[in-house]
Amino acid sequence: MPDLASLRGPLVVTVAYFLLWYCFLFGLQTRTKYRLKARYEKEGKAFDRYFGQDREMLAVDRVVANTHEQMGPFLASLWLFAIFASPRYSTWLGATYIVLRALYAIILGRRVSNTQTKRVAFVTFPSYAIVFIMLIGAVLGAFTQPLIGRIAETGVRLP
Repeated sequence: MPDLASLRGPLVVTVAYFLLWYCFLFGLQTRTKYRLKARYEKEGKAFDRYFGQDREMLAVDRVVANTHEQMGPFLASLWLFAIFASPRYSTWLGATYIVLRALYAIILGRRVSNTQTKRVAFVTFPSYAIVFIMLIGAVLGAFTQPLIGRIAETGVRLP
């Protein structure tokens, strides 16, 4: 297990992820909701926040929901990799993941459309790859490092 000082990088990445999540939730989603509500009222239409099909609101909701649903796998893999494999690489992979997550909102665009699936794949697939790399690295680190540590403690030299 790494010393606590070496876990500062993953800690910063975790805080950055939550800051991004709250920016999406309270910044992007809330701002869009009230802007659309005002626009609909100005046009004399009813704004149905939850059952309406406004493409702009749907796009923002997708960004928030997707970021939330990926939070668990990302944070679990980040910390498992930091503890069992490498805090430094965990930090770099986590920071890359956060950049990709921020790009998701930009690439998705302001309105839901049929072409988004292809564009979003440029962010989604690398994000999944980072999570799987960290999970596999954590498992490998958990099962190989203790063995290497025990060999070192016994004084046995490997050829």
